[in-house]
Amino acid sequence: MFSMSDPGIKQLKMRIRRKVWDTLERLDIASFPRPVHGRIPNFKGADKAANLLIMLKEWQSATVVKSNPDSPQYHLRLHALREGKLLIMATPRLLNGFLLLDPKTIPSSKYTQAATISGAFKYGKIVELSQIPRVDLIVTGCVAVDKRGVRLGKGGGFAELEYGILRELGVIDDNTLILTTIHDLQLIDEDIPLEKHDLTIDYYATPTRLVKVESQFKHRPRGILWELLTPQLRELRVIRELAEITRRGKQ
Repeated sequence: MFSMSDPGIKQLKMRIRRKVWDTLERLDIASFPRPVHGRIPNFKGADKAANLLIMLKEWQSATVVKSNPDSPQYHLRLHALREGKLLIMATPRLLNGFLLLDPKTIPSSKYTQAATISGAFKYGKIVELSQIPRVDLIVTGCVAVDKRGVRLGKGGGFAELEYGILRELGVIDDNTLILTTIHDLQLIDEDIPLEKHDLTIDYYATPTRLVKVESQFKHRPRGILWELLTPQLRELRVIRELAEITRRGKQ
């Protein structure tokens, strides 16, 4: 997704991803969809991890949650809907921008479907960037997390792009918490390289524990790093929409 990345860093990140994917598959911890290679990996116990994370007072007080669309965070999206929270969901690869799901407009019997990717398109609505409300919490998916809270995604860079868009819009800031659910085996001992577009998380939950990451490692881009965007990404509707909003704001 991003250009100008050091080839050695890219290779190291991919080695870490492959090790995690291989481990989850080899130990039969991976869950549908499989194989998990190339994905934010779903894992057995993702529901237990979500149940721990929603005990946070910050989760309980949140009214608007932004989430990734991947399978392991399905349980958090379902909790959000059941708890009456507005859910902002990124569409896969941001091809359709963002979806807004309002549980007040969705039959409660359909929440389990609405929390899926296909159901979100059915029961949510694609919104313009100007329609995105202030976000209280961000849920992100990870392939791996190190003990400093540095996250590693599947390599497309879309979590960082989504974050950058929301920062540019002013609906999140440095204090907006970023949360994730992972299996214990996705927490790695070695340091994940931290590039300038990368994100760290504030809390992660596994099936066995909830952990707050030490704040001294916190890293947040302040918006879109336009110089790193590939020509293909610049053609995304949401990026063109954001560029127009930015241009109007400077006039």
